[in-house]
Amino acid sequence: MSIELISRIFGLIIFGIIGAFLGDSFGTLIQEIPPATLISYIIYRILIILLTGGIGYFVAPWISVKPVKSIRKQLSKVSARTLAYGLIGLIVGLIVAALMAYPLSLLPPILAQILPFIAVLLFGYLGIVLFVSRQKELHNVFRTFSKGDEADEKEETSGFQDSRRILVDTSAIIDGRIADIAKTGFIPGRLLIPRFVLNELQYVSDSADNLRRQRGRRGMEVLSNLQKDTSIPVTITDIDVEGVREVDERLVVLARQLSCPILTNDYNLNRVAELQGVSILNINELANAVKAILLPGETLEMKIIQEGKEYGQGVGYMEDGTMVVVENGHKFISKTIEIEVTKVLQTAAGRMIFAKPLKD
Repeated sequence: MSIELISRIFGLIIFGIIGAFLGDSFGTLIQEIPPATLISYIIYRILIILLTGGIGYFVAPWISVKPVKSIRKQLSKVSARTLAYGLIGLIVGLIVAALMAYPLSLLPPILAQILPFIAVLLFGYLGIVLFVSRQKELHNVFRTFSKGDEADEKEETSGFQDSRRILVDTSAIIDGRIADIAKTGFIPGRLLIPRFVLNELQYVSDSADNLRRQRGRRGMEVLSNLQKDTSIPVTITDIDVEGVREVDERLVVLARQLSCPILTNDYNLNRVAELQGVSILNINELANAVKAILLPGETLEMKIIQEGKEYGQGVGYMEDGTMVVVENGHKFISKTIEIEVTKVLQTAAGRMIFAKPLKD
C-alpha cells in the first residue's frame, strides 16, 4: 500500500468525521421542520459525510504527501555543506533573536507581543541567507583555524590528487581523449564515475544502431584502460541523486552537492551546468586551447585533400585537425605545397585558417 493511498484513507476518515459533526448541526435545523424530520435528518447526514469524505480523499495527498515530496526533492539538490551552514546560520539567528527578546518585551504591550516573534523570523532568515551565501569564505576560515601550517603543506604536497574529485560524463569517456589527457597529469584529481553514467555507457554499447554500439564499446575500452593505469586514480561510485531521472541533470545536482567540476565535451551539459554555477572541464575547449597558433604571414607545408565550398578553394588539415582553406588550391589537390597564412578565424566550432599558395 502506497503512502499516497494511506493519506487518502486518513483524509477520507478525518473529513468524514468532520462531516458527521456538520451533519448533526444540519440535522438539528431539519428536526424543526415537520413532518418527515427523521428521514430528512438521515439523508442529509449521509450526504454531508459522503461529500466531506470525498473531499478529504482527493485533497489529503495535496496537503500531506506531495508537499513533503517536493521539499525532499529540493533538499536532495542541495549539498550537505550548504545544509550544514544553513543550520548553523539558523541557530546563530535564533540566538540573536533570543538576546533581542528581553529588550523588546519592555516595549508597550502590543509591540512587546508582536516584535519578539518578528525578530525570530527576521534574524533566523538573515542567519540562513548570510551563512549559505558566504559558505565558501566561512569554510576557508574554519579550515585555516582547524589546520596548522604543517598540515596545510602536507595536504598540498601529498594529498592534493585525492582531495579533488572530478565527475566524468559519458561523452568524455566515449570521446576517448580523456585517457591521453589523464596520462599527461593535466587532470589534478580523482576521476569519479557514478554508477548511472556507467549504466548509460552500457546502454549505448548495447544499442541496435551500429555506430552507437561502436562508440559505446570504445568507451568501455577507454574506461577499462583508465582503471588498469595505476597512475590515474579512478573510482566508480554508487552515489546517486533521488527524484531526478535525466543523467545530465543528475550529474549537475551531484556536482553541486560534492562541490566538484564535471569533465565533459557535451555542449548542452556545459551550458546547463554553467547556468547553475557548476564548474566544467570541457575537452573540446582544451583541444582548441592547445592548437598551434599561426599568425598571418607565416608559411608552412600543407597537403591539399579536397575542394572547398567556394569556387577554386582547396582544403587541407593540420596535424591537430585544424581546417586550412587555401585560395586557388583546387588545382593542387593530392599535392603538398607551401602556403602562406592570410587570416585566422576563431569560431565556436574551433579555429579556421585561410591561406594562399606561395607559388602558382
